[in-house]
Amino acid sequence: MIRKALLLSATSAFLTLFAASGHADDRVVNVYNWSDYIDSSIIEDFTKKTGIKVVYDTFDSNEILETKLLAGGSGYDVVVPSANFLARQIQAGVFQKLDKSKLPNISNMWDVISERTAKYDPNNEYSVNYMWGTVGLGYNVKKVQAALGTDKIDSWDVFF
Repeated sequence: MIRKALLLSATSAFLTLFAASGHADDRVVNVYNWSDYIDSSIIEDFTKKTGIKVVYDTFDSNEILETKLLAGGSGYDVVVPSANFLARQIQAGVFQKLDKSKLPNISNMWDVISERTAKYDPNNEYSVNYMWGTVGLGYNVKKVQAALGTDKIDSWDVFF
């Protein structure tokens, strides 16, 4: 329950940052994000709380996102690229600078992460960090040893 409340708060803050953009009169925010990043119940709760409809489209790779953005006229208010694609997309002119005067909670951002994202977006003029983390890989040791033996694995080649 606490996790859902925190996610709702974070998502609401995230979407509200951009809801006042070009579609304020329509009370619609168009979001393009990775699949499974925001549960549909969070979006429904956001709409109930704010009255702002969320049109939520998903992509499954940075290449798909970039193709749509570079084609122009995507109509999205919020997009969620990976950091390593962000600099190239900023250089291509697909994003507008953020009006930080409309982002009162930006001062609550984690400085360490803001410094890391500044590597891709100097001064964080176009982006706000949404999520930061790593991907873990779990496995059953006995099953892996049965399939691959007990020799030391020092390459990803065994997976491909």
